[in-house]
Order: sequence, then structure tokens, then C-alpha cells
Amino acid sequence: MTDPKPRKTGSKPAESITFDEIDQRILDMLQQDSDTPVQAISEAVGLSANPCWRRIKRMEEAGLIKGRVALVDQTRANVPLTVFIGVSTSRHEIDWLKRFRALIDEIPEVLEAYRLTGTVDYILKVAVPDMASYDAVYKRMIERLEFSQVNSMISMEELKFTTAIPTKYL
Repeated sequence: MTDPKPRKTGSKPAESITFDEIDQRILDMLQQDSDTPVQAISEAVGLSANPCWRRIKRMEEAGLIKGRVALVDQTRANVPLTVFIGVSTSRHEIDWLKRFRALIDEIPEVLEAYRLTGTVDYILKVAVPDMASYDAVYKRMIERLEFSQVNSMISMEELKFTTAIPTKYL
């Protein structure tokens, strides 16, 4: 359980701090709408505004809350096509990985990227307006690095999308 009087934590990592159910509820509300006023959050979780604000600040300082962003609608932003790219390579060296990271950092259409276990080494999530734009991303990638295989999977329908992380494990 969290100390009922939150202490300033400086830059302690979240793993060294205990969070309680009130913290979880605060996080759940902020993940649904980060613009929710502290007063509304505090009323919903049964705290006054100042202790609620201190809890939010403590979670920010601990790095549990990494930032607050605006979620943009892909279709209205004219990038309705989502393509998942499975990348395999025969090069498993730190230098190659650094070059791959630099490459995907330079391509704004790459929204997410993960290193995997199994038969596919990396998976990328790409948002583009159309196939020609995806082809330009693909060509940019193969121009800069060698891959043993690149598999493209085009999303036909988004069935679930959330940025909310489960808080029940805190």
C-alpha cells in the first residue's frame, strides 16, 4: 500500500515505489483522458485535489507516467492504411541493430517497432496514405540495410486499439 501521505520521490524508478488502488484508478482515468481536471479525478477517487495532484506528480517523477499526448485519428490525418512489416535478418550484430534503429527513427511512418523471438526478428507498425507511400517506405528500408526477408501484412480492419496499460499489476 502507498503511504497515505505521498513523499517526494525525486527520480526513483517506478519499481521502487508502491502504488495502491487509488493510484490505479487515477492512472485509469488519465489513460482515458489525460485532460481530465485534477478536481474531477480527485472527486472520482475520493481524495481532495492536493493529495490527488501529489499522487500524479509522484507517478510522473517515478517515470510511471511517461508523458501526455494527443491521439490523432489516422483516417482524418490522411494515413488510413496500416501495414505491419515482419523483418528477418541474417545479421545479428549490435552495429546492424544500431543502424536499423537509426533507420526506423528517420521514417515517421513507422509508428511502433519491436524486436522479437521466433522466426521473425522485428515487427513494425506503419501508417501511410496508400500503397505507393508504403512502397516508398519499403524501398527506403531495403536501400539502407540488408534483410533476409520482409513480409508485409495489410490491416483490413482495426478490431481493438488502446494506449491504456493495465494497472491491476501495480
